Amino acid sequence: MTRSRDFSLTVQDRIGVLRIERESKRNALDADMMDQLADLCREIERCDDIGALILTGTGNSFCAGGDIAAWSDQAPTAFARHWVRNGHDSLDRLARLRQPVIAAINGHALGGGLELAACADYRIAEGQVKFGQPETGLGIIAGWSGTQRAVRRFGQQIVRRMALFGEVLSAENALAEGLVDKVVGQGEALGAARETAAAVLRRSPLATELTKMLLNAAEGEERERVLESLAGRIAAASADLREGVAAFKEKRPADFTKMEKINDPAPRSSTVPQGY
Repeated sequence: MTRSRDFSLTVQDRIGVLRIERESKRNALDADMMDQLADLCREIERCDDIGALILTGTGNSFCAGGDIAAWSDQAPTAFARHWVRNGHDSLDRLARLRQPVIAAINGHALGGGLELAACADYRIAEGQVKFGQPETGLGIIAGWSGTQRAVRRFGQQIVRRMALFGEVLSAENALAEGLVDKVVGQGEALGAARETAAAVLRRSPLATELTKMLLNAAEGEERERVLESLAGRIAAASADLREGVAAFKEKRPADFTKMEKINDPAPRSSTVPQGY
């Protein structure tokens, strides 16, 4: 198990569980927690033992949002540089993990908690949970992509209703609006998330990772990196690369004239496979 001050990460059967451990504050986030989250996301990204990740909160809380005491006294420049920018960086890392992320939402997801849930690929909410964006009532905005990623993933009108008009959604309403994918009973979110993660792990890990990258690119999540990463994978698997590196080490010109057939050894066929 990996543990920081406010998070724990456990791994069993290739399923990682990232848990927010700040129950006394209803798992509200502060600036140091965002740094911890970024570090943990780097660790998860590199870990071959994690094929799917579950995100949840300890106790009866998922995430009550940003800790007001942590940001309310900050000077405007510090607020923009540290609170908003660091928060964006951490949530971007979470949303762009190569592993599928499943949110087990065991308590209210408000403000930053909703922005956190938006980073997941699949969201399971317990029936008592409420969703909302209360920021404008406090004189601020949803600054961790609550007007950007949330719109892309939930739809513009429902985000307008929450952000501009203060609408709070029940779990069932959130299901109807597409904010969550499944509603379960109280105390059942983590178990349901484990079942969903196990189903993901029965699929091809490489195809799943590549598909998530493409889906992220389709909605504008760092499209340039995704395209370059996919192209880099193809190049890294090619005979061209092996010849180029060998030529460099042997201090000779590379000979790519015979590489085309080696790069594509499969025989050409005009027959379309059955089922396509």
